[in-house]
Amino acid sequence: MLEKIRTALDLIYPRNCQFCTEPLCDREPGVICASCLALAKRIESPFCQRCSLPFAGQINDPFECGYCQDIPFHFSRAVAACRAEGVVRDCIHRLKYNRELYYLPHLVDWLIAAGREHIDWTTIDAIVPVPLHPRKQRDREFNQAELLARDLSREFGKPLIGNGVRRVKETQTQTKLAAAERRVNLRAAFTAGRGQVAGLRLVLVDDVFTTGATLDSCASLLVDQGAAAVMALTVARGI
Repeated sequence: MLEKIRTALDLIYPRNCQFCTEPLCDREPGVICASCLALAKRIESPFCQRCSLPFAGQINDPFECGYCQDIPFHFSRAVAACRAEGVVRDCIHRLKYNRELYYLPHLVDWLIAAGREHIDWTTIDAIVPVPLHPRKQRDREFNQAELLARDLSREFGKPLIGNGVRRVKETQTQTKLAAAERRVNLRAAFTAGRGQVAGLRLVLVDDVFTTGATLDSCASLLVDQGAAAVMALTVARGI
């Protein structure tokens, strides 16, 4: 019945791709056409096994980039679905800053595809989203990392621990800060949550990995609380 209603509405109010404005056909769910979705730059081998930074050269063996070799991250590795460019970056920004939640299913699709390809879910016990400061979440009306984590939880049948980490300091935006400045900016920004994570193997979820400072701060707290292992998973990897 719902499908019939949607089809009837599409005839009266045709859906158009939010990027190229071309009409969407019935087989195209969401708000982006197949041609524009195909422009998403998936992260494919070769890439750093620690932070998913793609590499343009010819490398057949697993490797870690120079950036990761200099930073003792508290997560074992970070998996990212796409480069934070073009349609992917725009979807994330429109969701976060314009509250355009109809982009979420596309972000979830990219996230789930990367999770299915690069993570052995039989070794994972639970999923933890990176938290927002309560004031920012009230202003935005949602936490995009939690929305992503909930769909991931349903897809792979793993429990969601929504309060594994709490954000207690409202920091300035990380967007224009260098790596070292981001780490200083996040100092004492997070604290342990009430969720029980001791002994668990966790996937920590966020929308974007840029320098890894936010994910590392959260992973450090989870490890301090006794987590057996922490892996990070994001929709996009800043390049």
